[in-house]
Amino acid sequence: MAESTVTSKGQTTVPAEVRAALKAKPGTRLRWHVTPDGDVIVRAKSLSILDLAGSVKADRHVDIEDMNFSGS
Repeated sequence: MAESTVTSKGQTTVPAEVRAALKAKPGTRLRWHVTPDGDVIVRAKSLSILDLAGSVKADRHVDIEDMNFSGS
C-alpha cells in the first residue's frame, strides 16, 4: 500500500507506484471523491472532447450535402 504525507500547505506527493498505475504525467489532473463512509477515490481526469480540439488535421473540406448523403 502506497503512503504519502500532507505538508503544512496541504500538498502531498503522489507515490511513484500510484502515478504509474494512473499513467499520470506532469500536468495530469486528479479528481478526488470522498464517499459518505470516509473512503477517498482518486481518478486521473480523462481528456474531454475540448482537449482534443485541433488534434485531427482535415485533409479536405466536406460539404453538408456530402455528410448527409444516404447512399440510396
